Amino acid sequence: MGESGRSKSYAEARTYFAAFLTLLLSACSLASPTKIKQILDHPREFDGREVMIEGQVEDSANLLVLRYFVLKDETAEITVITSKAVPTRGERIRVRGRVNKAFAFRENSLTVIIDDPEK
Repeated sequence: MGESGRSKSYAEARTYFAAFLTLLLSACSLASPTKIKQILDHPREFDGREVMIEGQVEDSANLLVLRYFVLKDETAEITVITSKAVPTRGERIRVRGRVNKAFAFRENSLTVIIDDPEK
Protein backbone atom coordinates (compact mmCIF):
# COMPACT_ATOMS: atom_id res chain seq x y z
CA MET A 1 0.00 0.00 0.00
CA GLY A 2 1.42 3.36 -1.03
CA GLU A 3 1.75 6.47 1.10
CA SER A 4 -1.50 7.97 -0.27
CA GLY A 5 -3.37 4.71 0.47
CA ARG A 6 -2.29 4.80 4.12
CA SER A 7 -3.23 8.47 4.43
CA LYS A 8 -6.66 7.73 2.98
CA SER A 9 -7.20 4.79 5.37
CA TYR A 10 -6.09 6.91 8.32
CA ALA A 11 -8.47 9.72 7.30
CA GLU A 12 -11.37 7.26 6.94
CA ALA A 13 -10.59 5.73 10.35
CA ARG A 14 -10.58 9.19 11.95
CA THR A 15 -13.92 10.00 10.32
CA TYR A 16 -15.50 6.75 11.60
CA PHE A 17 -14.06 7.31 15.07
CA ALA A 18 -15.42 10.87 15.17
CA ALA A 19 -18.89 9.64 14.13
CA PHE A 20 -18.77 6.89 16.77
CA LEU A 21 -17.66 9.35 19.45
CA THR A 22 -20.50 11.73 18.53
CA LEU A 23 -23.07 8.94 18.83
CA LEU A 24 -21.59 7.79 22.12
CA LEU A 25 -21.68 11.28 23.62
CA SER A 26 -25.28 11.75 22.47
CA ALA A 27 -26.29 8.48 24.13
CA CYS A 28 -24.47 9.43 27.34
CA SER A 29 -26.32 12.73 27.56
CA LEU A 30 -29.60 10.76 27.67
CA ALA A 31 -28.21 8.24 30.17
CA SER A 32 -28.00 10.69 33.04
CA PRO A 33 -30.90 12.99 33.88
CA THR A 34 -30.75 16.67 32.96
CA LYS A 35 -31.45 19.04 35.84
CA ILE A 36 -34.79 20.80 35.38
CA LYS A 37 -33.35 24.20 36.34
CA GLN A 38 -30.81 23.87 33.54
CA ILE A 39 -33.67 23.42 31.04
CA LEU A 40 -35.67 26.34 32.48
CA ASP A 41 -32.63 28.63 32.62
CA HIS A 42 -31.73 27.91 28.98
CA PRO A 43 -35.01 27.07 27.19
CA ARG A 44 -33.77 28.28 23.83
CA GLU A 45 -30.78 25.94 23.99
CA PHE A 46 -32.98 22.94 24.88
CA ASP A 47 -36.04 23.72 22.72
CA GLY A 48 -36.79 20.75 20.47
CA ARG A 49 -34.14 18.52 22.07
CA GLU A 50 -34.85 15.17 23.67
CA VAL A 51 -33.89 15.01 27.34
CA MET A 52 -34.34 12.72 30.30
CA ILE A 53 -35.41 14.19 33.63
CA GLU A 54 -35.99 12.56 36.98
CA GLY A 55 -37.88 13.64 40.05
CA GLN A 56 -40.96 13.40 42.21
CA VAL A 57 -44.47 13.96 40.89
CA GLU A 58 -45.89 17.04 42.63
CA ASP A 59 -49.25 17.33 40.91
CA SER A 60 -51.13 15.69 38.05
CA ALA A 61 -54.28 16.07 35.97
CA ASN A 62 -56.08 13.70 33.66
CA LEU A 63 -58.50 15.84 31.71
CA LEU A 64 -60.53 14.75 28.72
CA VAL A 65 -58.22 16.41 26.20
CA LEU A 66 -55.02 16.82 28.22
CA ARG A 67 -52.93 14.68 30.54
CA TYR A 68 -50.08 16.28 32.41
CA PHE A 69 -48.11 16.20 35.63
CA VAL A 70 -45.57 18.40 37.39
CA LEU A 71 -42.19 16.81 38.03
CA LYS A 72 -39.82 18.29 40.61
CA ASP A 73 -36.15 17.53 41.15
CA GLU A 74 -33.80 19.17 43.66
CA THR A 75 -33.37 22.21 41.38
CA ALA A 76 -36.84 23.13 40.01
CA GLU A 77 -40.11 21.79 38.64
CA ILE A 78 -41.54 21.47 35.13
CA THR A 79 -44.82 20.40 33.53
CA VAL A 80 -44.77 17.15 31.56
CA ILE A 81 -47.50 16.59 28.95
CA THR A 82 -48.17 12.91 28.29
CA SER A 83 -50.43 10.60 26.33
CA LYS A 84 -49.91 7.81 28.91
CA ALA A 85 -51.60 7.35 32.26
CA VAL A 86 -50.52 10.07 34.67
CA PRO A 87 -48.35 8.97 37.59
CA THR A 88 -49.43 9.24 41.20
CA ARG A 89 -48.52 12.24 43.32
CA GLY A 90 -45.35 11.52 45.31
CA GLU A 91 -44.14 8.88 42.85
CA ARG A 92 -40.47 9.14 41.83
CA ILE A 93 -40.01 8.63 38.08
CA ARG A 94 -37.76 9.21 35.06
CA VAL A 95 -39.21 10.78 31.94
CA ARG A 96 -37.74 10.98 28.47
CA GLY A 97 -39.27 13.59 26.21
CA ARG A 98 -38.82 16.62 24.02
CA VAL A 99 -38.45 20.13 25.42
CA ASN A 100 -41.02 22.55 24.05
CA LYS A 101 -41.15 26.26 24.75
CA ALA A 102 -44.95 26.36 24.73
CA PHE A 103 -45.26 30.13 24.72
CA ALA A 104 -43.40 33.31 25.57
CA PHE A 105 -45.04 36.70 26.03
CA ARG A 106 -43.00 39.55 27.46
CA GLU A 107 -41.44 38.24 30.66
CA ASN A 108 -43.88 35.31 30.93
CA SER A 109 -43.07 31.96 29.37
CA LEU A 110 -43.91 28.30 29.72
CA THR A 111 -41.49 25.52 28.92
CA VAL A 112 -42.79 21.94 29.05
CA ILE A 113 -41.59 18.43 28.34
CA ILE A 114 -43.69 16.41 25.92
CA ASP A 115 -43.36 12.80 27.07
CA ASP A 116 -42.21 10.33 24.44
CA PRO A 117 -45.00 7.72 24.21
CA GLU A 118 -42.52 5.07 23.03
CA LYS A 119 -40.25 5.30 26.11
